[in-house]
Parts: sequence; C-alpha cells; structure tokens
Amino acid sequence: MNWDIALAIGAGLLATWLTLVIALLLVRPKGALLTEAVRLLPDLIRLLRRLAADKTLPRGVRIRLGALMVYLALPIDLIPDFLPVIGYADDAILVTLTLRSVVRRAGIDAVRAHWPGTADGFTALARLTRLEGSTDARHS
Repeated sequence: MNWDIALAIGAGLLATWLTLVIALLLVRPKGALLTEAVRLLPDLIRLLRRLAADKTLPRGVRIRLGALMVYLALPIDLIPDFLPVIGYADDAILVTLTLRSVVRRAGIDAVRAHWPGTADGFTALARLTRLEGSTDARHS
C-alpha cells in the first residue's frame, strides 16, 4: 500500500516537472534575445538585490524577490544549467515573471530607480521582460 502512494506521488511529480520543462522550452528567449539576457545578468543580479533591500517596497514584493534570489543561488534547478540553451531558460523566465510582478505592485519607477546599468541596458531589460511603459524611459 505504501509503495502505491509513493509511486503515485513520484509519477505526479514527474508529470509536473515534464509539463514545466515543456512550457519553458516553448517560451524561452531565442537567438539574440538570449545573448542579450546573458549580457544583462550582472546588472540584473544587482537590481534584484537592491529591490529586495528597499524597505519602501511592499513586503510581498521583497519576499518574492528574496525567494527568487534563493532559487537562483541554489544548485538545483527545474532544468539543469549544464544543458545548452535551455539550461538557463527556467532562471530567465522566473526573473521575468518576478519583475513583471514587481512592476504591477511597485511600479516601473521603482525598477528604474534601482537599475545599476546604462539606459540602453534598461531598455534591453524592458524589452526582454516586456515591462509596460518602460522602453521609452531613460536612466540618468
């Protein structure tokens, strides 16, 4: 009886994992977008850390950002990073979803105020993550 439960749980987890992998493969950045995302990574990490430390942002936003940073730091991923091209897709998608959530709750100005990179970098970030109303803004 216990084996039946264990097998059912294992099968459910495997099915969930496969569904997530297929979804990530379908929405992963492609070509130049992937290269651009990798180029922005150092500034993006600093942005996440700055946003998470900002006490003026809602607590839920800071918790989401903290959870994202923990996930990014963990050696275990939904898709192992050693797989070419798709290895980092889960990280990129989770960052994108989290940043969209931050913009919905705290506004694009909060993200812009904490962006450590160039104006072109912010424009690229906005394009990659499809942050509303942000591609025309310039970082000073």
